[in-house]
Amino acid sequence: MNVGARRNIEIELLRMASVSSMKVELVERKGVGHPDYIADSASEAASRALSKYYLKEFGTILHHNLDKTLLVGGQSNPRFGGGILLEPIYIVVAGRATTEVRTEDGLVKIPFGRIIVEAVKEWIKKNMRYLDPEKHVIVDYMVRKGSADLVTVFEAGKSSVPLANDTSIGVGYAPLSSLEKLVLQSERLLNSPEFKSKVPAVGEDVKVMGLRRGKEIVLTIAAAIIDREVRDKYEYLKVKEDIVEAVSDLSSKIVPDYNVRIHVNTADIPERDSFYLTVTGTSAEHGDDGATGRGNRANGLIPPMRPISLEATAGKNPVNHVGKIYNVVARRIAERVYEIYNGVFSDIYVELLSQIGKPIDQPLVASIKLIPSDSSMTEIPGHIKSEINGIADEELANIKRVTEMVLNDQVTLY
Repeated sequence: MNVGARRNIEIELLRMASVSSMKVELVERKGVGHPDYIADSASEAASRALSKYYLKEFGTILHHNLDKTLLVGGQSNPRFGGGILLEPIYIVVAGRATTEVRTEDGLVKIPFGRIIVEAVKEWIKKNMRYLDPEKHVIVDYMVRKGSADLVTVFEAGKSSVPLANDTSIGVGYAPLSSLEKLVLQSERLLNSPEFKSKVPAVGEDVKVMGLRRGKEIVLTIAAAIIDREVRDKYEYLKVKEDIVEAVSDLSSKIVPDYNVRIHVNTADIPERDSFYLTVTGTSAEHGDDGATGRGNRANGLIPPMRPISLEATAGKNPVNHVGKIYNVVARRIAERVYEIYNGVFSDIYVELLSQIGKPIDQPLVASIKLIPSDSSMTEIPGHIKSEINGIADEELANIKRVTEMVLNDQVTLY
């Protein structure tokens, strides 16, 4: 049996316009302090901490999925010069996990609650400058034992290739369009240590919405401003100017041929002294809620112009949950193919579909769709098809590496 058939790899030309050639393009990025990003991070931090505990104590990552985190927003009274938090933010990590293990010495209880709470608080400490995990946040958990059938599937795959614990779809594509790059890098710039050192008043809750209409780009940025860092509305307006200036400089490097307009905190009403002020740097203090899976897709963007998977990648176990693993592998395949054939194909799309209980290295289908740069291309040359097939096969054959990459924070998940 040939490799393509064994891995169920299908390669075809896609007869549609490249996103970059469409007149209208939209894309969004929710930044580090957005309630949905915090929920994703709480799920993932808890999963990684639990995975590492399992590895240390039992030599293997035991069954768990903590991908149902809910963030309930608090209440605050921000004001220029410094306000107060009235009601704390509430984060509850929910899901399934192995809570006890029977060994030769007897039943071992796993301190999963402590591990989860400590992991979430540690993430907040490392990523949020003004959000105190002890004073401003209540971290809770609602975790139950995994269902017996899924635990069995998980255990059966430990000795060889893990068996998929869900029937699910993973999606990846390459390359990012110019707008996608700009939106992604704008948020990362505004949340970078370098920018924060220059403009500390910008909180971590930064959302960037990008619209491209032909050669015109409009960026709408929502940036939580730290109240204690601005004494009055004039300093606040200066911070908004600093944001525009920084993103404008970035735009000149990423999209020099586009006319870029940048709007910041468009809901402000200066004449009524209404501004986007926060005590902690996140809208979660104002009552905005968050949930795992409602934010960025696995490449860090919310791209409505692209095929996407609605699976939440955060919090799922990194061993056999295809809702996490296939999104990573699909993107790796797409990026590798584009790196080699970027002059031949303008866009690469990869979709991987699993079947529950089947080896994760043998998806039900690995669909690779290619948009040719030359519209006259009617079929894919044999040698190119063979090489693309080989790339997909290699990534699937080495799929167990994804577990280590996830635990070592070597891949983007949201």
